[in-house]
Amino acid sequence: MPQTTPPSADWWRSAVIYQIYPRSFADSDGDGIGDLPGITTRLDHLTELGVDAVWLSPFYTSPQADAGYDVSNYRDVDPVFGTLADFRILVVRARDLGLRVIVDIVPNHTSDEHPWFKQALAAGPGSPERERYMFRDGRGPGGDEPPNNWQSAFYGPAWTRVTESDGSPGQWYLHLFDAKQPDLNWANERVRAEFDGILRFWLDLGVDGFRVDVARGLVKADGLPDYPVQFQHASGESGLRTRSPLFDQPGVHAVYRRWRSLLAEYGPDKILVAEAHVRPPSRLAQYVRPDEMHQAFNFEFLDCPYRARDLRAVITESLDACGSVGAPSTWVLNNHDDVRHVSRLGLPVGTWTDDGIGPRDQQPDLELGTRRALAMTLVQLALPGSAYIYQGEEVGLPEHTQLPDQARQDPMFARSGGRAAGRDGCRVPIPWEPGTPARGFSPSGRTWLPQGEDWDRYAVSAQRGVDGSVYELYRAALRLRREYGLGIAALQWVTLPGAGEDVLSFQVGDVLVVASIGGGDVPMPAGDVLLASAPLGGGALPPDATVWIRRRAA
Repeated sequence: MPQTTPPSADWWRSAVIYQIYPRSFADSDGDGIGDLPGITTRLDHLTELGVDAVWLSPFYTSPQADAGYDVSNYRDVDPVFGTLADFRILVVRARDLGLRVIVDIVPNHTSDEHPWFKQALAAGPGSPERERYMFRDGRGPGGDEPPNNWQSAFYGPAWTRVTESDGSPGQWYLHLFDAKQPDLNWANERVRAEFDGILRFWLDLGVDGFRVDVARGLVKADGLPDYPVQFQHASGESGLRTRSPLFDQPGVHAVYRRWRSLLAEYGPDKILVAEAHVRPPSRLAQYVRPDEMHQAFNFEFLDCPYRARDLRAVITESLDACGSVGAPSTWVLNNHDDVRHVSRLGLPVGTWTDDGIGPRDQQPDLELGTRRALAMTLVQLALPGSAYIYQGEEVGLPEHTQLPDQARQDPMFARSGGRAAGRDGCRVPIPWEPGTPARGFSPSGRTWLPQGEDWDRYAVSAQRGVDGSVYELYRAALRLRREYGLGIAALQWVTLPGAGEDVLSFQVGDVLVVASIGGGDVPMPAGDVLLASAPLGGGALPPDATVWIRRRAA
């Protein structure tokens, strides 16, 4: 039976949120880089698809050393993306279409071209300006060694030494990512007050919330102690059974309580979303306690091996952990940092893909990956809570694994000496119309990263209205999700007669979800088929497929 949607203030509990990576969504001026006016012209696509909100990756003023995650001015739009006036127009158009707008905020670090960092370099050691960042004296004779053994998530040391104004070798500054992204010191009240002002600036422009980049990283352990390198960027308890001094320190929670209180001044429907690679789910749930964030990305689900028993465990733990603090879980299969699920799931289960996939790496089986990806999408969109879709996944876009080295721009590729392909493969401009310049992405045909040679078949217009296309499957799934309240109703695990260990089955409201995760054919339960990720035949669900069946709850 159709169910009502949650009240406006609770919209985020079951929302489907679409991530736009501005550089790669739509280019209006022909320079080969997507922009805000381009996004505005394509917002109708999102309402046709059936999502509730859009999340924009950074578009702030930036040298673009890390695709905008190196911010030099948090209160303006980078000219490559447009102007503040363009942003206002985008928000108004989104409102007219019934879409909410969430923007990225990058609080762990700034660009090294931010005025604050320039002031810190000029002011020298011990100055108030340097206290806004993580400057430290080096170790060893002459301070020639870094302050500790911490490593960058983008490879290499997490410390860079500066040259002081008198030309002498000086202090070192911390950067958990690229050297052009110096970490802020969140023990400093001026830093905390500055971000209060930044949040207010965008809230005053009408945004509905913030996705918080590196939410687990703002506070570091006192004394910045050495830590085994192999555990430094792990997302949970290490083999040492100790908390990493780099991430998930208890002090981060005071920051988010402060922000939650600030957002409440703008009404009950403004939200905070944590990008926090934190395990186990019980620890991640600490970020979504009633006085902190509203949501946290469920990377445990994204990273889960393609096995029914593992998926059931992750889903159960996620719902239990978030439910214990009164928060919804989120369900994420793709984003701008991870190999697209069409390609990831086309590799042997357990294959490491955190460094991306390049032409010298094992190549995915895209036919298998697509079947598995669609099966997982119907699992994701049936689960209670909020779901995230990354641009291009609604047309089955794969990872671009054949990008030439000279085209790659991810600092991970450069800092690793080319060992890591990096994240460019999931960030390639998306195709809109086959047979047109840049497949409709840019009027000039320019693209900041080259599209795949066979990407005409992935274009939106090539799939719109085509029975059996990935795009129409997503549209149908989102319509049925809303109609049957799948994001709201509770989940109940179901054991099907004769089903093996490769079957994942659960009921949400009136809908029974059955997924054959890599096993054999599964006999179809009784009920009306609402949607299936693959053709059904002979009264059975084929391997690597999911079906939604309307069946009254017992």
